[in-house]
Amino acid sequence: MNTVSVCTGNTWRRGVHHTSCRAMSQFSVEDEAEVQSLLRQLLRSVKERISGAPSVECAEEILLHLEETDKNFHNYEFVKYLRHYVESTLGAVIEEETESCATGDGHAIGSAQDTLVHVVTRRTRESAQYKQMMQALKQTMMVIVESLLNKFEEDQLKKEEMNQKSPHEQFSSHYTDNCSDSDSSFNQQSYAFIRQEQLQVISEKLDPSRPKEVRWEALQLLCCAPPSDVLSCENWSGLHRNLSAALSDPDPDLSDKVLRFFAKTFSSSPLNVTREMYTSLVKSLESDFLHHKLGFPADSSGLDVNRPYIARLLKQMRLMNDFQKEVTTFWIRHPEKYMEEIIESTLGLLSVRPEHGSVKSLEPVHLLSLLDIQATWFKKWMHGYYSRTVVLRLLERKYKSMIVAAVQQCIYYYESCDPGREDTLEITQAMEHQQIGPAQRNCYSAKELEYTHFVHSVCLLGRLLMYTNGRKLFPIKVRKRRDPVTLTNLVVILISIMYQRPNTSYAVSAHTDSLSPAVLVMEVLRQLCERTGCAVECIYQVPVVEALLVPILALLRGKPVKLKCPESGLTHIADTLARIATTECGLALFLYERKLISAEGEGMTAAHIIVRFAQALLAKELPACAELEDSAAVKGAFIFVCRQMYNTGAGLQVLGPYGLHECIAQAWRKTSSLSERVPTPVPGAPVPVSPQELPSTVIWEEVLLDNLLNFAATPKGLLLLQQTGAIQECVTYMFSRFTQKLQVSSCEKFGYGVMVTQVAATAPGIMALRSSGFIQAMVVELWSVLECGREDVRVVHPKSTPMDPVDKSCVKSFLTLVNLLSSAHAVWELLCHQVLPNKSEYSLREMPTSVIDVMDRLVVINSDAKIHSLFNYEQSHTFGLRLLSVMCCSLDSLLLLESQYKLSDILLQSQEDNAIESSSGDRGFIIDGLSVERHHLLVRMSVTGGPSERSLPPRSLQKGDDPYPWPMFSTYPLPSCYVLDAAKTHHTKQDSELCAFLTSSKDVERDKTWMDSCRRHYFNVMTSKSSILTGNVLADLMEAVVQSLSLSPSACFFPPVDYKAAEHYVETRGLTSVEQLGVKVSLRYGLFLKLLKEDSEQDLCNLLRHTQEFLSQQRLKLQSDLRYLQRGYPGHDWFASTVFLLLCGDADRSLSLLLRFSRLLTSAFLWQPRIYASVHLPLEIAQSGVPPLYSCTAHYVEMLLKAEVPLVSSAFRMSGFTPSQMCMQWLGQCFWNYLDWSEICHYVATCIIMGPDYQVYMCVSVLKHLQRDILQHAQTQDLQVFLKEEPIRGYRVSDYLDYMEALEHSYRAMVLTDMESISPKRNT
Repeated sequence: MNTVSVCTGNTWRRGVHHTSCRAMSQFSVEDEAEVQSLLRQLLRSVKERISGAPSVECAEEILLHLEETDKNFHNYEFVKYLRHYVESTLGAVIEEETESCATGDGHAIGSAQDTLVHVVTRRTRESAQYKQMMQALKQTMMVIVESLLNKFEEDQLKKEEMNQKSPHEQFSSHYTDNCSDSDSSFNQQSYAFIRQEQLQVISEKLDPSRPKEVRWEALQLLCCAPPSDVLSCENWSGLHRNLSAALSDPDPDLSDKVLRFFAKTFSSSPLNVTREMYTSLVKSLESDFLHHKLGFPADSSGLDVNRPYIARLLKQMRLMNDFQKEVTTFWIRHPEKYMEEIIESTLGLLSVRPEHGSVKSLEPVHLLSLLDIQATWFKKWMHGYYSRTVVLRLLERKYKSMIVAAVQQCIYYYESCDPGREDTLEITQAMEHQQIGPAQRNCYSAKELEYTHFVHSVCLLGRLLMYTNGRKLFPIKVRKRRDPVTLTNLVVILISIMYQRPNTSYAVSAHTDSLSPAVLVMEVLRQLCERTGCAVECIYQVPVVEALLVPILALLRGKPVKLKCPESGLTHIADTLARIATTECGLALFLYERKLISAEGEGMTAAHIIVRFAQALLAKELPACAELEDSAAVKGAFIFVCRQMYNTGAGLQVLGPYGLHECIAQAWRKTSSLSERVPTPVPGAPVPVSPQELPSTVIWEEVLLDNLLNFAATPKGLLLLQQTGAIQECVTYMFSRFTQKLQVSSCEKFGYGVMVTQVAATAPGIMALRSSGFIQAMVVELWSVLECGREDVRVVHPKSTPMDPVDKSCVKSFLTLVNLLSSAHAVWELLCHQVLPNKSEYSLREMPTSVIDVMDRLVVINSDAKIHSLFNYEQSHTFGLRLLSVMCCSLDSLLLLESQYKLSDILLQSQEDNAIESSSGDRGFIIDGLSVERHHLLVRMSVTGGPSERSLPPRSLQKGDDPYPWPMFSTYPLPSCYVLDAAKTHHTKQDSELCAFLTSSKDVERDKTWMDSCRRHYFNVMTSKSSILTGNVLADLMEAVVQSLSLSPSACFFPPVDYKAAEHYVETRGLTSVEQLGVKVSLRYGLFLKLLKEDSEQDLCNLLRHTQEFLSQQRLKLQSDLRYLQRGYPGHDWFASTVFLLLCGDADRSLSLLLRFSRLLTSAFLWQPRIYASVHLPLEIAQSGVPPLYSCTAHYVEMLLKAEVPLVSSAFRMSGFTPSQMCMQWLGQCFWNYLDWSEICHYVATCIIMGPDYQVYMCVSVLKHLQRDILQHAQTQDLQVFLKEEPIRGYRVSDYLDYMEALEHSYRAMVLTDMESISPKRNT
């Protein structure tokens, strides 16, 4: 026994009393006899377990772990004896040590009980009694084991005498092998030591000239000898020669006995011994095949495995195959030359092609295919690099004929396969459960042998193609084909074979016909698709895609397809197409490769063909195959292929015109109406517990919802989903899968995090999330980890005090809330006009269930009742302040929260409550985690500016005498140290040159030529010395450009509006509280920049009133449940404020610019209130609540980012965040607080002068600029917080203008065309 288990109390008193056990660890003669008897009894009880072990090492492992694997372990008398013996010997020691520990350490609670047991065990094992007991046990057991071995040798000699009397009887009782696949050829046999003289005699007796009885007797003795002794025989060469002769002897008794010796050697000897035996076996087989030249069975006769010669070959082949599958587990521990000998001998055997005249020969690979039809041996050899390198090297240099034969067999099967025959089904079902032997099958037809060879070849080639050096073996020259077979040719042949599968349903074949051609080919294609290198060389080829699309094109043309089972065949095709479309290379092949031929005959991409077929399936417009009209499996499979395309920006760009979302939605509505007719469950009725038991209509409805939901993967797709009217049902379905932690699909590596964030960016999306219960579930989960936490079961393991502002247990909930509330649209929908409960008392059992509850309980803590309701006040309030800090980074969210809840006043009051006065009268503040968080938040909310215009205090303390040197405050104005000096506007000669250009063109007609010249001038100045392009020059340039474009009919996008409003009427128009706060923020920023005067507030208010009046005349009156669409534009007009500052507070000049600008397409994307509920938008888009800035600009940002900066795109996806959310915030507030004022002006000027699509290119350039930071924060899992809270440092528009121009050349045609499509009412 390796360890001693120590227990207290009476647990050990269950041992069996035995009179021979003594208090001291001494054994008498009687004790030894009894222990020997009990040990023998134990070994007999576990005899079956040991005899089934493939090697001696495995048998030892079984005995060592017997207690873990044998439920009767503690009932064995030997174990009971040992337990009682240990108790009798060490019982007093254990009790003494237990009392000593209990007295010294006090009471043990929880894990302390475990500590006591370990201490007592350690001390007991260190005691003298324990050492004496172990010594006595070792001595006694050595004597007992020696006695058992002697007894065994005596029994063995008696058996040998009996063998001499009746050899045949002894043979039949000891070894019977029917060569069944289900049995192992490795058999454990006992052996004793043997002398060299005896081996010499055995070798002589094995000479083929000796009588059979003498040779059999020698083999019997040889089987009792250790294989290592046999191999070290001085006359090994002669013995080896005689063994090989006996192995090929026609007498089954002799050959079987040699085979038994080989099997024993394989199971119990090291590789240096077994490789000799293995190569001997292989060479013997090779000699047999070359010498006898067996003919391949004719169709009428078949292969009889009971024929002695065939039976002998099969047994030897099976032993060889068993060794092939086992040797991989240990050959890496031996020199490579041993492994190379084994591999080379095997490949040499399988490359044997016996000459048999014009008649086809029976080859070794045919028998091996019968025994290992799926080439398991080859898969294991190719799995490890150690052996794969040798296999591929030998195949390339010597044994390429083996691969040629496998390819030839696939071609033969394909060319001889009759699509109309039914025997393949019978063969596959027969081979599924085939076993060889007298009790099972005993005859195989020629077709069955050919098919097993084909299956073996497909499995072998499929594994070979997975590796680069394996693919380098192609192209391969085969018989009867003029051109070599390339990788593409082979894959096309396999796909053609897949079409000729048996006529069984897909659901049945998926589980039973694992050897059917379709299943085999699908497995190969699946393996190739999963590896990028394989897929590029083998799958992403035009001929392969054409082969996959052959049945689809035929059906679209109204022609019948040559498929044995159209349903299962098309489902297999769709599965492969979906795997191809999942990757970037495969998707590009589908979307842009136009070498394919469509149903009409013109060149068309695969994407167009697939989406047309999916639409035809949904519309039941395939007269050539009417049975597919009701096949949900086929329809769902091809919609899934389309889904792999439309859930990307590039794919949606191609598939969008087909209106697939409407087709799926229509099918869903029809199916939903049918599912409503499903009878309501009643008490006592069986309840469906699995998808198989659900009604088919319900399953089909979920499939359609799942595919509709995936339109939400992109911003434009989310707009399409909203237009179908099924967004609520889709989000509810998503929530049900999200709670089960299910993946989006089998082709997706991530869950629903990105999709949830995408949906939450829009008003209808966040409302659907709220209605589905998703937000409530997230809030409850947050409260559970933040306030409840895990129960402190053990006193010795209390919950650790959080060291981070947001504890690790709460990070996931924090990031989920950040994703949900990142968009101002989400904040407007969830919090607009929502009043805080502000209860006088909160129950400790009362849990928040909504965002307003989170704001009330964690953020706006303005009463003692709220403080006392929190178990972890500091941690919970810090969480709330961190969440508020992220939310306030959106200026529109900040204005809404400040206007409704007076956050600044509450935070200032909390700071005031934290103030102290020293004895000297100086005023200070208590510095703790909450006061630092509040201070940071107050500065963030009060100061506006880019990275070089404001300084935010850190949230951490520093080392030294003054841990927090940044001055706190509890009243306004805040200290000046947080506002940096504004950059000065430079006026140089270049200004005069640019002014000269504008002045010289005042009297000239500003046509397209002038605009082209202006763009070149602007581009040159920006790329050469952009710092001088500020101030009045930039303002004059923008006015000139807007005026020129507004007077050009071709440049005007929106129709002209004659705006005339009385000044006194406009002045009576009130501003909302949000707008009033926005005016204050803008005024404060303008004063800081020295662009405005103290009395500019009224001018800005009048400008906002005029723009509101102007835009209200072009708005639709919508009836909507969305708060975003109910009372006018809910946010502040940041673009109008930007123009006001740009023109130095000139309200008339600003209004004139805005009125002209409103006619341009650029205004729809730069000026958010301009397009809000506009009459120029289609009604379905205007009332969708999804602005064009999101569905167009943000959509193309994500699309271009994936193509141009893929690492950043992947980082966003892994973080569960979306670039569209961040771009919506940047663009919605004109980069305020993210860029310095000069860069904001350059952003506006660039988009107006160069075109609205530059808005997309600028966002891509910003994300490219931040690539290093984005990748770093994606690793630290705080990407959302970083992007929202940190300004964009070091970015200059001029540095990336060349990059934007390159993007323009590549994408303008697509981006600008889609931007122009937002309004069908364009004035031409």
